[in-house]
Amino acid sequence: MAATRAVSVAPSNADALRAWDGDDGDYWSQNERIFDASVDRYREPFFAAAAIAPGAQVLDVGCGTGQSTRDAARHARDGGAALGVDLSSRMLDVARRRAAEEGLANVEFLHADAQVHPFDDGRYDVAISRTGAMFFGDPIAAFANIARALRSDGRVVLLVWQALAHNHWIRDFSTALSDGRDMPAPPPGAPGPFSMSDPDRVRSILSTAGLVDVDLQGASEPMYFGDDADEAERFVRGLGFTSFMLQDLDDDGRARALTALRASIEAHETDGGVFYPSAAWIVTACRA
Repeated sequence: MAATRAVSVAPSNADALRAWDGDDGDYWSQNERIFDASVDRYREPFFAAAAIAPGAQVLDVGCGTGQSTRDAARHARDGGAALGVDLSSRMLDVARRRAAEEGLANVEFLHADAQVHPFDDGRYDVAISRTGAMFFGDPIAAFANIARALRSDGRVVLLVWQALAHNHWIRDFSTALSDGRDMPAPPPGAPGPFSMSDPDRVRSILSTAGLVDVDLQGASEPMYFGDDADEAERFVRGLGFTSFMLQDLDDDGRARALTALRASIEAHETDGGVFYPSAAWIVTACRA
């Protein structure tokens, strides 16, 4: 496991730091292309909702390897800039390298916990987060901190997953890897990919944090996992989720689970790659 680097985090995000500044962040960095391509179909509607104007100051929360931050910086040209914030120092290293390769001078990256980092009050026109806002230990505190960093007319734009039932990728992987076990669901609202899948909960969190005009628009797009079944299987087998699902199985159960996973992946292979149905919310809100 990779060692974490020193960064100030809220106690409720300590586990997230260990994961994202450890093995999870390393795996994401090593598989940057697939992770970015997996949600590429959401890229256009997400940035249409963000409506980043030239000259805008943009905060990207949970930026990962920085594709969304770099996109934001291009939209904010002519005097604008984008700051990407993440808990993974390894992913930020990749983000900085990619920005340099692309010749972007109006983008920066910061290793920090957006729940507690002392951003300048009223600095940003828009705060965005592409599937990075679901992991806060205390989401109300986090979004209150982000809201303080916005200008009086500033906006928040999030891409978060809809409920498990609408995301065949995680549902089908879970079914295959469970090997017939009845796996317990995570506690409601626990940090994780589906912590903001309930529209009522999203509205409650953001309004309590000081944001208004909260709106959720549904979007459904195919989610990419690799150019072919072999690449997709390698990718999915390396996920921390897969290791967790397999850890309590004996050798026979593990073999059955991996065979079922392969069958699911092959069933979703097309001439253009391996795709599973997915569904997300594009959430917008304004500073009160």
